[in-house]
Amino acid sequence: MTNLQDSLLELIRRTSAEIPDDVHRAILNALEQEKKGTIAESAMKIIDQNIALAKNKSQPICQDTGSILFYVDCPANFDQLTFADTAREAVKLATKKGYLRQNSVDSLTGRNDGTNVGPGSPTLHFHQHRSPEITVRLMLKGGGCENVGAQYSLPDERLKANRDLDGCRKAILDAVVQAQGKGCGPGVLGICIGGDRATGYEFSKQQLLRPLDDRNPDPKLQELEDDIVQTANKLGIGPMGFGGKTTLLGAKIGVLNRLPASYFVSISYMCWAFRRQGVVLDSNGNIQRWLY
Repeated sequence: MTNLQDSLLELIRRTSAEIPDDVHRAILNALEQEKKGTIAESAMKIIDQNIALAKNKSQPICQDTGSILFYVDCPANFDQLTFADTAREAVKLATKKGYLRQNSVDSLTGRNDGTNVGPGSPTLHFHQHRSPEITVRLMLKGGGCENVGAQYSLPDERLKANRDLDGCRKAILDAVVQAQGKGCGPGVLGICIGGDRATGYEFSKQQLLRPLDDRNPDPKLQELEDDIVQTANKLGIGPMGFGGKTTLLGAKIGVLNRLPASYFVSISYMCWAFRRQGVVLDSNGNIQRWLY
């Protein structure tokens, strides 16, 4: 499947080197909001320069090209095994070409074979649908921002957070405070209310596939998303923790059913180098259009 491998290779290159338009707009807007002559403004200017250089040189935006996460929506007769094999080969080739850094190591020995392919790398999520369309979304999620993700079990006595949206709000804002600019802020939060410990974290990552300027279909969750961003940006943490008005660029919240005994709030933090892109493929693996 040469066409598919070529398409996935280009998807990896573009995801690694180019910030999506919705994220770039949010960064430029944040730059305008920062007070002139401050360290925060300087940090945002450097971020914008980094974005331009990476795109112009077709080189990775960050030295940590991150966990490689594929999300594939496909029809029922789609050959998932062939896609997975082709994706692994595309990752190997992308690493050889320098689109991805040699960034995946054996957890027990620390050995790096230089391919970015091994247990759990890349990670592939397949979702069948009744449409004939094949969509592939790719997220490259750096280790620094992954380190400041958090999960809360409500009620939380320390936060005085109960099992309600106000309790969720307290937990989410506590995660922002605990991060204190680590994870290469300003960041974007993907949040899941409910689920179990594993599904909650996974669904929180899926929220990061949403465009920053979309609207949550649940008005209460949209109100909470807006409130989280507005409140976080008044905390004074700012870009890279240097102070300023931009701590978060966005927050996206999803909900899963839970067991009565459990109430988890799972928070995935994405750094300013928000690398996600997607394509629609035809049946031969050719790119038909870009999603972001």
